[in-house]
Amino acid sequence: MKKSHPIRRVLLASAATVSGIVLLLTLKPSSDPTAAGESVAPQGSAGAQAIGNGQTQTLTGDVEQTEYGPVQVRITVSGGKITKADAVQKPEGGRSTQISGDSVPKLNEAAVAAGSAEIDAVSGATYTSAGYKKSLQSAIDKAGSGGGQGSGSAQAQTVTGDVEQTEYGPVQVRITVNGGKITKAEAVQKPEGGRSTQISGNSVPKLNQAAVTAGSAEIDAVSGATYTSAGYKKSLQSALDKAKSAQGSGAQESGGQEAGAGQESGSAEAGAGAGAGAGAGSAQAEGETVQGEVVKTEYGPVQVRVTVSDGRITKAEAVQMPQGGRSTQVSGNAIPKLNQEAVASGSADIDAVSGATYTSAGYKKSLQSALDNAGG
Repeated sequence: MKKSHPIRRVLLASAATVSGIVLLLTLKPSSDPTAAGESVAPQGSAGAQAIGNGQTQTLTGDVEQTEYGPVQVRITVSGGKITKADAVQKPEGGRSTQISGDSVPKLNEAAVAAGSAEIDAVSGATYTSAGYKKSLQSAIDKAGSGGGQGSGSAQAQTVTGDVEQTEYGPVQVRITVNGGKITKAEAVQKPEGGRSTQISGNSVPKLNQAAVTAGSAEIDAVSGATYTSAGYKKSLQSALDKAKSAQGSGAQESGGQEAGAGQESGSAEAGAGAGAGAGAGSAQAEGETVQGEVVKTEYGPVQVRVTVSDGRITKAEAVQMPQGGRSTQVSGNAIPKLNQEAVASGSADIDAVSGATYTSAGYKKSLQSALDNAGG
């Protein structure tokens, strides 16, 4: 048969085609989806970096203001992993309640699964998701920075001041102190809504900068923001007092767990040898200060902070309470009684104060969550 014979050309072409197909089939497995998937770490496993120092910690992130309300995330970290996540503040009211009810559980689940703040936004809850992720990241950052035990005053500590109620809303300052100096200051709560949002946006950054520069609460008020400035300075001073007290005892704050002894007019303390009952979980004998969840009531938010020592409540105080008009009077009468009851009973099983049904109910819920945190 001649080399140029048509049949020979057909046979050669067929052989080349078969060889090409065999080569393609040989290379195919390298692009198989299963093989490719092996190089991508799934969320919550190898892709998540270790958090904290391996010990169990409960940490509360920053309050993030969104278009529809504040978002604040609290996480429990154990063995370098996020074992629990929940939102202690979330947008509420009208449509926001429904959106939060749908999105927050999904975000909580995603945080635990991912082991980081690298989670997807929930469809239909863009603003809430963005606020959640920011607050989650700040809680994770605290776990990373507050894990080591060390050398007293040379160690950085983050401390949150008391909530100061002003004419236009609450102000609360958190500072980071390192080597006896303020290295960071921020307002985790500030007046919001209408004109207040603009005033806070202008004044708070200036106050933060002044606090770091001065290294104390002796800072000038910002022009046009007299009330906000006054509240900021008071909360800043209480944070400094707590930091000073913590240095003396070697204690540190992690998120919602605060060391120190910031006094408030609405606090109750047990005297030496006071016999408060059990119910405070397995808190450390040297004393642990824990904040409960923010509970929304008909007249405003209620949030309780307790100090637990040797399994007993030694101090109870409301860091948030209904304010404004009649509510200020009701809170002023009810909160001290509720604080005293909490210390006396050693649990959240306390009677409501007459004339303050909603505030009492919110107080008890927040108190119970604080006790749960102390136990965990």
